[in-house]
Amino acid sequence: MREYTDEELAQLLDKDIFHHISEAADSLGVDCYVVGGYVRDIFLERPSNDIDVVVVGSGIAVAEKLRKILGRRAHVSVFRNFGTAQVKFHGMEVEFVGARKESYSHDSRKPIVEDGTLEGDQGVGWQTSHNAAFVAGRPRR
Repeated sequence: MREYTDEELAQLLDKDIFHHISEAADSLGVDCYVVGGYVRDIFLERPSNDIDVVVVGSGIAVAEKLRKILGRRAHVSVFRNFGTAQVKFHGMEVEFVGARKESYSHDSRKPIVEDGTLEGDQGVGWQTSHNAAFVAGRPRR
């Protein structure tokens, strides 16, 4: 696995799509983080066009804002039942989810989902094995 300096990571993430995600998040006043396979693939030096973003707030709202920023050539799919959205643009797929906390009743496999934090979300769902995250936008802490 490759190790990077902060400057090298900043250069790798200096792409238009991340600037647009940052603009969308900043305009809505929310924090968002690039997580999952895209982060893993950077360290494994593999190309990836699939970006997962956790939003401390509404992932759907950030996806819809990003679509407006990117224009008509961007396509957004919203999955309200799961609180997620996907934006497809020029061969890139960006999936957004709001940070969440899941708990389970002893008699059900269906999770009880509540709003959460990035730290709490790192142990949930699709990013379980990918605990690295890069901030996208200005942190609000």
